[in-house]
Amino acid sequence: MPAAARYDADVIVVGAGPSGSSAAYWLAGSGLDVLVLEKAQFPREKVCGDGLTPRGTRALVDMGIDVSQDAGWLHNQGLRVIGGGMRLHLDWPELTTFPSYGLVRPRADLDQLLVTQAVKAGAVLHEQTTVTEPVFDKAGRVTGVAAKAGPDKREAFYRAPVVISCEGVSGRIAQQLGLHRNDKRPMGVAVRRYYTSPRTHDDYLESWLELHDGPINAMDGGEKLLPGYGWIFGMGDGTVNVGLGVLNSSAGFQKTDYRGMLTRWLDGTPEEWGLREANATGPTRGAGLPMGFNRTPHYTRGMLLVGDSGGAVNPFNGEGIPYAMESGKFAAEAVVQALARSEGPERERALRAYPSRMADEWGSYYRLGSAFVKLIGQPAVMRACTRHGLPHPALMRFVLKLLANLHDPRDGDASDRIINVLRRITPAVR
Repeated sequence: MPAAARYDADVIVVGAGPSGSSAAYWLAGSGLDVLVLEKAQFPREKVCGDGLTPRGTRALVDMGIDVSQDAGWLHNQGLRVIGGGMRLHLDWPELTTFPSYGLVRPRADLDQLLVTQAVKAGAVLHEQTTVTEPVFDKAGRVTGVAAKAGPDKREAFYRAPVVISCEGVSGRIAQQLGLHRNDKRPMGVAVRRYYTSPRTHDDYLESWLELHDGPINAMDGGEKLLPGYGWIFGMGDGTVNVGLGVLNSSAGFQKTDYRGMLTRWLDGTPEEWGLREANATGPTRGAGLPMGFNRTPHYTRGMLLVGDSGGAVNPFNGEGIPYAMESGKFAAEAVVQALARSEGPERERALRAYPSRMADEWGSYYRLGSAFVKLIGQPAVMRACTRHGLPHPALMRFVLKLLANLHDPRDGDASDRIINVLRRITPAVR
């Protein structure tokens, strides 16, 4: 029987989604030997709305990704909000910090583009490699991982002084370190499905703040409201991505047939949109949305939690890709500094800068988002907010900035200043 394979690197990144590929890109670009372990094989599918706000656009541009329409991206100019019997178009704000357009691209394409960019920067990718557990030294510090590698699932060990967990919502190796989700913090479930539809070319992302169990023109007929929020994103390829999300502040969380609820909502949309079973291009798929730092600490004993592993999804709008990519960059910056120092207290000090950076960047904002989640988890509250808020475009432009986390931290208008004050006076969640 052959001996188990053994590999060495400066950093091991577990998972090649947006967070893992971002971390690997920035690490490799700094000259470190980076090994990325991915359980699937590219291209592979992930559950996602496929729509990116300008925050996601900025993160892609920072990584050198060509986001032009000639490169296959569908650009959007803002958000169309539907609720309370109203339909409101909100353009993305003009800011110095972010571009003024968003993007749409299937996750299967996006993830492959990102990991390819990381490999171009010098990272080494091992596909079909399922990490099973962390490996510890005698002091209990993580010094690598064990895995089942290749089509034959042979046993393999990978060693490095730092491990970055980018394994998504499951947080399998994080849990083996005793890092479990905090159920008091926001969590969501999202389901989505693709349909062929004449709405495929849409220059707005569409957000439904109310989901009606019946025809959409029955706005005041006392019809039943379904829990959660929905979206319809044109893909530009003849299809649309349609989905819904439900938060753990909703009474029906984990007690609902989400796939059935999606069908009931779509059956009430106009027939000409094509959002019916006969036009579906595949099955309905679902995934968890770990929000508001619901798994911490983000660093312990030689391992960093990045993206969904650390619950980095924005609780205001369920957006995860930009925060995955940005946290990957934050982690890489901390690791680069750490590995330039001697092993011991100096290195630990540099690594602990990562959770502090996460808290500084989003801790206050995510605490505000957690309060928001508790409110909108109740359909009656959501209906009241939409009925009284949507008729006021100026207020909704402020809400768009707040929910999408798009504002200028220094220069800006009154709404930027209000958001900055809110963040300064709100204690950070860690």
